Amino acid sequence: MAFQKANEFVKAVYLETKYFPKEEQFGLTSQLRRAAVSVAANIVEGCGRNGQKELLNFLNIAFGSLRESGYYVELALSLNYLHESGHVKLHTLYQDTSKTLLGLIRSVQKSLSS
Repeated sequence: MAFQKANEFVKAVYLETKYFPKEEQFGLTSQLRRAAVSVAANIVEGCGRNGQKELLNFLNIAFGSLRESGYYVELALSLNYLHESGHVKLHTLYQDTSKTLLGLIRSVQKSLSS
C-alpha cells in the first residue's frame, strides 16, 4: 500500500510540474521530480533487501525524500508555479503517502523490537 500511494504521488508530481516555467526545468521541476521518485524507489529497493533492518533503513530514506518533496510542493505554491487545485491534489497525496509510509515504518520497527 505504501508503494501504491508513493507511486500515485510521483505520477501527480510529473503531471503538475509539466506546467512549471521552462527556466525551472533544471531547478525546482527536476528537484521535486527526483525527490518524489526517490520515495517510491527507496520503498521498492528496501523490499528487495534481506532483512527488516535494511528495509527499515530504506523506508526512513523514503520518508526523508517525501518530506523534501513536501517542501518543494509548498515552495512551488508560494512561487505561483502551482495552481490551488494542483496544490490541493499534491498535498492530499503527500499526506496520504506520509500516513501510509509512517504506518509501515512503525510496523517494521515493532517487528524488529519483538
